[in-house]
Amino acid sequence: MPPYSEDVLEAFRSIATASVADAVEQHGVRGYLSGAVGQVTPGARTLVGPAVTVREVPTSESQPPAHALAAIDESPAGSVVCIDAGGADVAVWGGLMTAGAVARGIAGCVLDGGVRDVTEIQRDYPGFPVYARSSVPATTLGRYRTVSLNQPVVLGEVTVHPGDLVVADRDGVVVIPRALVEDVLRTALEIEEREKEQTRLIIASGSLRDGLAKYNRI
Repeated sequence: MPPYSEDVLEAFRSIATASVADAVEQHGVRGYLSGAVGQVTPGARTLVGPAVTVREVPTSESQPPAHALAAIDESPAGSVVCIDAGGADVAVWGGLMTAGAVARGIAGCVLDGGVRDVTEIQRDYPGFPVYARSSVPATTLGRYRTVSLNQPVVLGEVTVHPGDLVVADRDGVVVIPRALVEDVLRTALEIEEREKEQTRLIIASGSLRDGLAKYNRI
């Protein structure tokens, strides 16, 4: 897994996901997850960190989520646990997993599935970011089992590889392929600067169309 520098991580924390998503697309890739995968814990910090990936599939057996537990207990601090459950309407994450993640220094989680114990998570771990397809009280036991750790998965219609950089805020989640992280950072910073200049022009001129005509961005 690539050791992103703290400077790179901090830079992405200061950039809106809208700019990051646009920057990824300028490099020929879709990075934004479907809007169905959204922020469950309002007020949590912007989430930035390398992906640790887990896949879950339907089952009738009652098994603990072994690969997800390993992802929490064995991943480096600052990792983002990404669970692909195919949009399952069951909770692939909850309060105990959050406690373990916080104890291990995990940065947050992104779930193509549900989460439960949301009140507990927000009360006891208010800074821990959770992004999920839904909140639902149903357990995975007897319904889903984990089948892989740190293999490619699909979250919100985007393929995520271990070590890809996850950036998420109130707008949603963007995944940056690890080979593009430095290039996307430069592009996203340029987009942010141009947007600030465009905003100043719109305010000064009193015209949205003037700002759009000069910068060709909306």
